Amino acid sequence: MALRQWPHLLLANSKRLCEDRVSSRMRHQKKTIKLGRTADHRRALLANQVCALIQHQRIKTTLAKAKAVRPLAERMVTLGKNGSIHARRRALAVLRQKNIVKKLFDDIAQRSAERNGGYTRIVKLGARKSDSARMAFIEWVDAEHVAEEKPKKEKKTKHKEPEAKLQQAEPEQAAQEETKAEAPAPRQEEPAEEPKTKKRRWFGRKSDEG
Repeated sequence: MALRQWPHLLLANSKRLCEDRVSSRMRHQKKTIKLGRTADHRRALLANQVCALIQHQRIKTTLAKAKAVRPLAERMVTLGKNGSIHARRRALAVLRQKNIVKKLFDDIAQRSAERNGGYTRIVKLGARKSDSARMAFIEWVDAEHVAEEKPKKEKKTKHKEPEAKLQQAEPEQAAQEETKAEAPAPRQEEPAEEPKTKKRRWFGRKSDEG
């Protein structure tokens, strides 16, 4: 029985040795940032981010997405500096927007002609309030006009509303007082005289003197 089980033991030991060797290997050729998405979804997301970066010169996103967008954006600039029809078709196949590709080749690539790399910059920001995700700006190094964030509108405080109402009510009260002053004072009505009681005359009776 021991001789029959011997081949099975050898196979089990060899499988364990293979698993240990695989687990001890270094992580080569696995630098793709997954971002928790499938390949198609991730490809579309990065293409949209690069299009927004080309259009607005700077975008705000999470730090992980910014690091994933940076290689693709710099690759597009390299194609733009090439300037050939083949490079333009490759960029169009990735970005899928003709106006964005035209702006890339005519503006950003010409502006970065003297650079050999490092076309983008990542500026780290604080954590997001909702989920504490690390945020960052990604922008072009040679950007002429950097997009600025719109200032948030200040909320109107409630205690200012009664003051505004009082200010509106004051001119109305003044106008009413002026109209009262101009109008003639009403005549005081004299008290009505009380009707006099008539004395009754007794007819048909003779006075005692008569």
